[in-house]
Amino acid sequence: MVINLNKYRKQRERAEAEQRAAENRVRFGRSKAARTKDLQERQRTEKSIDGKHLGERDPET
Repeated sequence: MVINLNKYRKQRERAEAEQRAAENRVRFGRSKAARTKDLQERQRTEKSIDGKHLGERDPET
């Protein structure tokens, strides 16, 4: 019986990579609520800054 070690090695590497990916998703992932909160805060800040312009804004810039 012949055992293909390359096939076993690649299968093991794929499983390890998937495990690392799952750990990274937990460690670095952000919830939808957190992303939405940041987006709303950024939009509120931009709107506040836009409202404080003293003169005419050049639409080309």
